[in-house]
Amino acid sequence: ATLLARAKQQGKNVGDIHLYHIDNGLLRTDESRKVVEYLRKVPGLEKTKLYNASKTFLRKLKGVVDPEKKRKIIGDAFVNAQKDIMKRLRLSDDTMLCQGTLYTDLIESGKGRSAKIKTHHNVGSKLVKEMRRKGLIVEPNKEIFKDEVRKLGELLGLSKEMVWRQPFPGPGLAIRIIGGAVTKKRLAILRKADDIYLDEIKKGGLEYSIWQYFAGLSCAKSVGVMGDSRTHQYMCMLRAVESKDGMTADWVRMPRAVLDRITKRIINEVDGVNRVLYDCSSKPPGTIEWE
Repeated sequence: ATLLARAKQQGKNVGDIHLYHIDNGLLRTDESRKVVEYLRKVPGLEKTKLYNASKTFLRKLKGVVDPEKKRKIIGDAFVNAQKDIMKRLRLSDDTMLCQGTLYTDLIESGKGRSAKIKTHHNVGSKLVKEMRRKGLIVEPNKEIFKDEVRKLGELLGLSKEMVWRQPFPGPGLAIRIIGGAVTKKRLAILRKADDIYLDEIKKGGLEYSIWQYFAGLSCAKSVGVMGDSRTHQYMCMLRAVESKDGMTADWVRMPRAVLDRITKRIINEVDGVNRVLYDCSSKPPGTIEWE
């Protein structure tokens, strides 16, 4: 969005820019408000608007467990949201979609001779493919990696808070709910656990020293004990990795005291979770995200 705005400011033939943050209902706590506030502080992006499509996304994902299906459904839903915005603004059919595709997304989705690891929502959904064939997608970052995007953000003068936000996939929490369908209840549990994780990382002074960290929710339940009572609740999974470009990653040797605080808080404060697991897998063989 900043690159588009700069191009327009420099007199390039960009045309009208309509900036929308689409809330898909799969975001972290209060994320839409924060993102729109960040964007509106950037010169040229002051008119960024919020488009709430959360009900549509959640309805389309109802009962869907397979991660590939989740990604494709979400990709199509983003394009449909864009089409609805175009209709409301009475824009022409040749209006283009600009998205933040990275080279990693293309490679993992099976670009060229690469094996398909997972279909990224912004690459492999039916409607995205159709728009790409028609030449209606603009992807200024599609040949660079995450570390290079951050360098670009710094060169553009974006705030450290924005440039170093935690990487967050387009499908959002939908691919961090593992082995089950996305529901409002599971999203609420995961948001609260993730909040605690991010808060304790910040308190531990690790906010900018870990490349990516996030919580996930396993839909498999385990037996536990709370007080004198038996529980049968979800397991929360913690992931933290070091990486440069997202193509390879190594798990973070988290300080034990920090892990201890995170675990105790999640179990005591998040209703529905009785066990916390820490992922010690590198990439490869595991990917950074679970789905």
